[in-house]
Amino acid sequence: MLKGNLSNYPYPSRRRVVMGNRFAVATSQSLATLAGMEMFWAGGNAVDAAIATAIALTVVEPTSNGIGSDAFALVWDGKLHGINGSGKSPQHLTLEHFAGMSQIPAIGWLSVTVPGAVSAWRSLWQRWGKLPFEQLFAPAIRYAEAGFPVSPVTARAWKQAEALYLPLT
Repeated sequence: MLKGNLSNYPYPSRRRVVMGNRFAVATSQSLATLAGMEMFWAGGNAVDAAIATAIALTVVEPTSNGIGSDAFALVWDGKLHGINGSGKSPQHLTLEHFAGMSQIPAIGWLSVTVPGAVSAWRSLWQRWGKLPFEQLFAPAIRYAEAGFPVSPVTARAWKQAEALYLPLT
């Protein structure tokens, strides 16, 4: 447990302790964090903020989170609830398609699942959301329309993907 002076941070991390008395939002991208904060400022709750941050990440850090991905959530409302938004395999993709393989290919249709993220967001919002569902998209839409600075992490990921996918076109 961290005691006393927070300027004496004993852990090997560049991130510092952040303290507040109303709410906290943390993501890997500051604009997505801001999207979650906006939901709290608008009177939303933690579920609204979490969904808004995930939606914003699909725009500002799409290499880490996207509408074509999966989503998992734990919610505490006096009782613990879990949401499994993992995608299912397509209906006609059977085990026979994988015969003789030692692993699933990294590229191609055999590694694709039906996305579960958006369905999970909707399920979370329907049960626990407070703000209108459309409002959760407002920061992401604003970032997409007005533009935003691409973070170094995302720029590196795009550069790596370029070497992988450009030869396929």
